[in-house]
Amino acid sequence: MKNNAEMVNNYEWFGKMSFLDFIRETGKYIPVNYMLAKDSVRKRLEGETGMSFTEFTYQLVQGFDFYWLFTNKNCKLQMGGSDQWGNITTGAELIRRKTRKEAFAFTCPLLTKADGGKFGKTEQGNIWLDPDKTSPFQFYQFWLNASDEDAGKWVKIFTFLPKNEIEALAAEHQKNPGTRELQKILAKEVTVLVHGKEGYQKAIDTTEKLFKQQSDSVESLTKKELESLEGVVRFPFSLQRVQGGLDVVSFLAETGCFSSKGEARKMIQNGGVSINRQKVDDTSFQVSGSNLLFDRYILVQKGRKTYFLVDTI
Repeated sequence: MKNNAEMVNNYEWFGKMSFLDFIRETGKYIPVNYMLAKDSVRKRLEGETGMSFTEFTYQLVQGFDFYWLFTNKNCKLQMGGSDQWGNITTGAELIRRKTRKEAFAFTCPLLTKADGGKFGKTEQGNIWLDPDKTSPFQFYQFWLNASDEDAGKWVKIFTFLPKNEIEALAAEHQKNPGTRELQKILAKEVTVLVHGKEGYQKAIDTTEKLFKQQSDSVESLTKKELESLEGVVRFPFSLQRVQGGLDVVSFLAETGCFSSKGEARKMIQNGGVSINRQKVDDTSFQVSGSNLLFDRYILVQKGRKTYFLVDTI
């Protein structure tokens, strides 16, 4: 296919290159004062934490990536978020100095959440397009739980809804934000786009099963419904350990629902833990065989929106 996308690994050109080769063939073309003039570098150097040598020289590494792609793949344009502007333009400058030819940079405003966090693999609570990394249910819930500010922005960026529909949706949301119709439409559109209608329906089914009114008993969930919960993180645990009885703090930490006893204890004290839809507010509460659903499962809720299914084996 003409001009089709191609994925490459920069280890292909860096893997056999020595440090001395790199500074000789690349470092000499970019003056230090040019690197220091970058806003991203200057702000870091003026801050309290400073900047490591690795971070400072990264623009040369990324710049060489652009140069290699320009030379070997005829790549003349590099695109990225606005936070990459300095690195990308360093690549264009390296190409100009080494080849006396032109290359181009194109950036767009960095996509952020209302709290200032950005979308990225290093961010906590991030999502992936790969269903093995983020299930359709977890993916759907991410968009459904967006703040009003984020949802209003993201529906314009991530969906293909016509402008007039988005404006009408925003106006309706302003009148009655409690229905969260804006978030529901956003979550549906993006989930269908990424995971298809089948993935969206699985997300809806799991949502309906899990987020019933708190007054509903956990017994309203059938064994089949528990076992078919799509995207809920499952943790295997010793049946013998549960039948012998253990305090809830140890149970939450040992199963993996919480990363530590300290985190579990704090969440319980703040009223953020439920076992089988029953809120637990006593850190001495004992988890035992009587808590097993269908002689096998324990449903754990962390906060308002996160569920785990402990499967005793």
